[in-house]
Amino acid sequence: MLATWFKIPLWQRVVAALVLGVVAGIFWGPDAESIKWIGDFFIKSIKMLVVPLIFFSLVSGVAAIGDLRKLGAVGGRALLLFVVTGQISVWLGLLLGTFFAPGAGLDVDAIERGATPQPNETNAVDMILSMIPESPVQVMADVQVLPLIVFALLIGVGILMAGEEGTPAQKIFDSGSVIMQKVTMVVMELTPFGVFALMAWVAGTLGQDALFALAKLVGLNYLGCLLIIFGIYSAMIHFLAKLPVHDFFRGIIDAMAVSYSTASSNATLPVTLRCAERNLGVSNSVASFVISLGATINMNGTAMYLGLATLFGAQVFGVDLSWGDYFLISVLATLGAVGAAGIPGAGLIMMALVFGAVGVPLETIAFVAGVDRIMDMMRTTTNVSGDAAVATAVAVMTGEIDREEMISADDV
Repeated sequence: MLATWFKIPLWQRVVAALVLGVVAGIFWGPDAESIKWIGDFFIKSIKMLVVPLIFFSLVSGVAAIGDLRKLGAVGGRALLLFVVTGQISVWLGLLLGTFFAPGAGLDVDAIERGATPQPNETNAVDMILSMIPESPVQVMADVQVLPLIVFALLIGVGILMAGEEGTPAQKIFDSGSVIMQKVTMVVMELTPFGVFALMAWVAGTLGQDALFALAKLVGLNYLGCLLIIFGIYSAMIHFLAKLPVHDFFRGIIDAMAVSYSTASSNATLPVTLRCAERNLGVSNSVASFVISLGATINMNGTAMYLGLATLFGAQVFGVDLSWGDYFLISVLATLGAVGAAGIPGAGLIMMALVFGAVGVPLETIAFVAGVDRIMDMMRTTTNVSGDAAVATAVAVMTGEIDREEMISADDV
């Protein structure tokens, strides 16, 4: 019985739990709240992973650059494109969330809420000063977002500057990153049970209005990802790489298919590398460096979604956000996406960081957890497509692409 359960792909178990949870909630009504503790257990398990996962992933990602000198012709261009597309993506999510307001008008008075995080009310100077951790240990204990990220980035840079002497430390953080990804996968096995309980609670307590709001969120997630793929990436390939857009997408179709089915950038990495080298003509050195780095830090779909989900939670629970909060969300969503591991469900873990910084109740995570897997599949496809697009653009700018290889692959 247990063996049969694990033979079923996780995403199929999650979708089945989603449907069953909605049906159970509709028939069970408000009494479905009696099983909400199962969902709370799942959410608490996710929160447990926030600090160690983002710390090890960020340090490992920066150290993966290998040498500060690589932050030149190839690394500098790749990092710039990662940051620029990440910022565009998160602002796209904020724009979609503001314009379509998926969480507006939902009555959540029936929900018993915990303590709402205090929103950010500091000025620009205070925000800059707060980025420097006085005590890294205290920062981790309090889950303070910006100083934790800054400290992790500095550790990564320090490892690079140390050269060979920093190699043992790099191996520790690489191992820590892999271990935390494995732990995350263990926690993700709880997803079907958490999703069933949470969706039964949402459907039973709030009725069909909540389901319509979640359906709208899913639709906006897909719309945002499609705009990133066929808008931002197409523009990058056409104007920056000056290559045929249809040839690019034809070349990475295998990677897009695998990423959508697995919802894992890391699992898709071998396929993405093969597509970039064989179908797009990107040199092995550029493809290996940029795509491997991108699988760790280039998460445009996740960044867009973090901005969208934050506004969804703010609208559901009536939290007023200022332009300063929007800016903070854009920074944290971009950096949070960098710290998100390339595995299914990592976006849920990063939500706690962004929500807490702008005063959005963490109960929002319980709302979106039930449909997160459906959205995660599209976000991962967006992330993987972005890795290939940046690798192609950088290869063109550095003369490390074989255009005839792309043409021959197209003819085949």
